[in-house]
Amino acid sequence: MGPGVSLGGFAVGLLIGLTGMGGGFLMTPMMIFLFGVAPSVAVGTDLVYASVTKLVGAWQHWRQRTVDFAVVKWLAAGSVPGAVLGALGVQGIHRLVGAGVDGVMSRVLGVTYLLVSLTMLFRMVQPGGRRADGDVPRPAPWKLVALGVLGGCIVGLTSVGSGSLFIALLTLIYPVAAPRLVGTDIAQAFLVTGAAGLTHFALGTVNVQLVGWLLLGSIPGILLGSRLAARIPDRAVRLGLTIMLAVSGLKLL
Repeated sequence: MGPGVSLGGFAVGLLIGLTGMGGGFLMTPMMIFLFGVAPSVAVGTDLVYASVTKLVGAWQHWRQRTVDFAVVKWLAAGSVPGAVLGALGVQGIHRLVGAGVDGVMSRVLGVTYLLVSLTMLFRMVQPGGRRADGDVPRPAPWKLVALGVLGGCIVGLTSVGSGSLFIALLTLIYPVAAPRLVGTDIAQAFLVTGAAGLTHFALGTVNVQLVGWLLLGSIPGILLGSRLAARIPDRAVRLGLTIMLAVSGLKLL
């Protein structure tokens, strides 16, 4: 199982480095359906794996100066406690409403992704709709904190959304150039997945050996993807983000 897991880690790492997305909605199902990992362990393992992987990606984007640390700070102020609450609430919420909570949340996320992908596509084709980073004002801190709390809770509960959900919402309120958007998203995603992953580790729902095999493939993948994100034309990366969101939405519905 080891080499196959590493190959899967490389593919997901490449997507994360290139788009800031692809972790939760690809890695967790892959572990469950291809490698027979229990869902609760798959969620916790994915979060620990994602935190290390995105640390590497954040370092690469920091070197490329494509991280807005002011935005990361305010997002993390909401997303880190939100992620811990989401991780702690997994067992309690499932006792109250059963496994149906996953289906409802998947549909809500699916609709959100599709709506945001359509909005992003509209902005791409709208003449003069894009602005340089220096012309885009940062969102109000309360908006970023609120976004962080909402996204963090969902990430802690499902392992989905540390890249795709945050980048979808962040795109709507902070439409900077794609490499800077991706770099900022990956930096905050490291913090939110780290907080949720540590909580799952404390609860005993992490397979450490599996994390090691995943990282063996994903670290080279995310380094390559992060380099490509800075070299590929902005419009191409934005189109990739839009397609990824649309595919995510369809898979979650």
